[in-house]
Parts: sequence; structure tokens; C-alpha cells
Amino acid sequence: MNSKHIQHLYWRAGFGLNPKELEKLQEKSKKELVNNLFLTSKKSSPIKVTAFSDVEMYKNFKMLTSDQKKNLQKLNRAKIAELNVAWVHRIFNPTELLRERMTLFWANHFVCKDQNAFHIQQFNNILRKNALGNFGDFVKEVSKSASMIKYLNTKQNKKQSPNENFARELMELFTLGVGNYAEKDIKESARAFTGWNYKPNGDFILRTKQHDFGEKEFFGETGKFNGEDIIEIILQQKQCSKFICEKIYSYFVSTNINAAHINEMVDVFYPNYDISKLMNHLLLSKWFYNDAFIGSKIKSPIELIAGINNTVPLKFEKEKQLIYLQKTLGQQLLNPINVAGWQGGQSWIDTNTLMLRLKLPSILLNNAIISLEGISEFEDTYEQYLKNRKKRKTYIKTTQNWDTFNLNYSNLPSKQIQSILLSAKLSENAQVLLTEITFENPKDYCLQLMSLPEYQLC
Repeated sequence: MNSKHIQHLYWRAGFGLNPKELEKLQEKSKKELVNNLFLTSKKSSPIKVTAFSDVEMYKNFKMLTSDQKKNLQKLNRAKIAELNVAWVHRIFNPTELLRERMTLFWANHFVCKDQNAFHIQQFNNILRKNALGNFGDFVKEVSKSASMIKYLNTKQNKKQSPNENFARELMELFTLGVGNYAEKDIKESARAFTGWNYKPNGDFILRTKQHDFGEKEFFGETGKFNGEDIIEIILQQKQCSKFICEKIYSYFVSTNINAAHINEMVDVFYPNYDISKLMNHLLLSKWFYNDAFIGSKIKSPIELIAGINNTVPLKFEKEKQLIYLQKTLGQQLLNPINVAGWQGGQSWIDTNTLMLRLKLPSILLNNAIISLEGISEFEDTYEQYLKNRKKRKTYIKTTQNWDTFNLNYSNLPSKQIQSILLSAKLSENAQVLLTEITFENPKDYCLQLMSLPEYQLC
């Protein structure tokens, strides 16, 4: 397998490679490389920054005093910020590489947001645990999670007054896609999810007095269906497999959907819905390595930061600045913009983010100045923001591990450094610029390369 294809594999199934890692993989076949990705991601290691003991004293929120409520909210904000940073650090230093990449993908598929740190931590680990498992089991566990029950109003879905929000999004966003169900299917399936709730520790519970045990008609079938029955019927629809395959293809391969490739994937995925089997097929396919797909994807903000860290390991001296940076770039983990998640692709780059993205290597590696405007989602109040604004510095302070960088890059010629850092085909302007740059040391040359528009692609 040639270097270009290895790098492509590790950019799409991971977060890039450094020269030493690339060198170790050069002699391996495609099958060996892909098998190793699955082998190292076989287990799932949960992230834990909070325990139920942190919040169990506040079981009945309505009975709390005003000060107790504020303290609980402050604790949750701090813990969610801690979880955000822990997740980014996991992405920076993944031992289960493919699983972490898949977790990031699923987080923008099963979109969810919660102000309870313990519950959203559980949800994040549900994504991680099921990322390479069975999609049907995945949908059921996500649907029964405390965070999703709150986020899509399943808690308010009762026999006396059905709430259709979860049933609609289950089909529209999670399983079938727009236009592949009828309004009657939404109304009938909403009845099947009545009474779904959770205990304070996040465990699922069915409130039987609130559940509709009557007959429902769903996708032409009639029965006393519960929520799990509805999910099983959805999984029987081949459109569900097609919808998921298109989402995976758009994320890992190209936003230009190839119908023949999708049909091939659907045949692998349906009816057993084995995510590992599907991803194994995709990563081993010949078309995954087509030149048209290499260097064609705009990096998400998290991918961009992770790629820079892969070149020069970073440590944010003030971890809150890592959260501010995510917000400024437009992708703050645990804080999706809406229930549909981030659109990705061209939407990552606009007039507000382009110059920041181009300057980001210098900001993180060369102490360039950045303005950190805006209110963080994890700050207490607007008043707190105003109070903190005077203390907030106008630059991001990081500690860079240049020793690791030198170990990887110090003895490499400019052409090799270029081939490692840039996946996309160079424009004429970039080619001219690179011929004019004097290659005096790898550090400055890398900063120049990472500041090119081509570095925004992988």
C-alpha cells in the first residue's frame, strides 16, 4: 500500500499520521492495516469525569432553594466543560483510533444535548460503546438514554397527550430520512413511545400508567407495538440501511453520493446492520482510495485541531480556551447547533472562520494573537461573561512539544514534509509560493504548509 493511500486511510478512519507512524506502516498490506484498526478498537474505554454521587443530592430539582439550583447548574457546567476537554484529549491521543473516529461521527448523527453532566457523559459513552456494533441495538440504547428522552421530549409523551417529537426525529434524522414515512406513521409510533422515562441514575424506566397499550398501525403492520417494536419495524425497511450508508459515505468518502457504491454498501449492511462489517467493507474497497476522494474533504474544526496536534503535540495552558476555540471555529463538542447537527462540508468555512482557520497553526504553534469574542456555553451568565471579559487574554496560550516534532520531521526533505502534511492537489499559486519559500528548518516550513488553503482538506 503506497504512502498516499495509507495517509488517506488514517485521515478518514483516524486523525492523521506523523512520519514515524507512516514509516512503520509502509510494509503492511491494505488488509493488515484495516484489520489492525479494528483490532485496536475492539474494546471500548468510557470517559468518566463525573459520578452520580456528584449530583444525587439534587434528585428533586423543584424542591431546591435558589442557591442550591445555582450551585447545581454551576457544577454541571463545569463538569460538561471538563467532559468536552477530556473528549478532545481522547481524540488527540486515541488508543482505540477507529472507535474514537466513529464516536465523533455518531455524535453528529444521534444529535443530543443535555445540561446534566452525568447523563450526557452516559450518552457520550453509549455512542463510544456502540460505535462499531449493531445499529439496531444502538438505536434502542440511544432512544432509552436519559439525555435523549429529555432532549426530544419523550418524557412529555404520555397516553393522554402524545408528544410526537421523538418519533418524528427517529425517522427523519436517525433512521429513514425525510419523505420516507407518513404523518400517520409518526402519530402511531409516538403512541408506542408513551411512558418512556428514566431514573435519576439514568436507567430507563417505563411508566406503565402513561403508556398506550392499545393497537397501532405502523408501516402497514398492526399490533400492540411498544417502542422497541417500532424500531424493529423501521429496521426491516431497506431504506433505513440506505439512509445510514449514505450518511457514512458522505462523512468518510465524499459528499457526492455514488449510487453504485451505496448499493454495494447496502448489500453488506442489510438486514443484519453490523457497523463493523460495513466499515470494514468500505475501508477495504478499491473505490475508497480513488484519487478523486483523496484530499477532497474539508476538515471539521475538531479534525483541524487534531491534525495540528498530530504534527506538534499541544497542551492548552487554560483548558477553557480550548472550548472558546471550538466555539469560534463553529464546532463545540457537546453543544450541537440544532437537532440536525452540523452540516459539515462547505459550511465549515465562511467569512468569519476562513481567516481564523488559515491562521490557526500560527495561533497554536507560534503564539499569534486571536480575539476570543462571544459567550461560552459553559459560562454562568452574561454578567459572569462581562466580569470575566476584562481578565480574558487575547491570545491562546499553548505549550508545544517541539522535541516530538523534531524527532519526526528534523531529518526529512521539504518534498516529503509536503506530502505528509498536504493531502490535496496543490493549486498553481501554492506551487509557486512553495518554490519561493526557503527551506531553512522544518519548523518554519511546516508552519508555512499548514497555513495554505490546501491544509484545510484531507
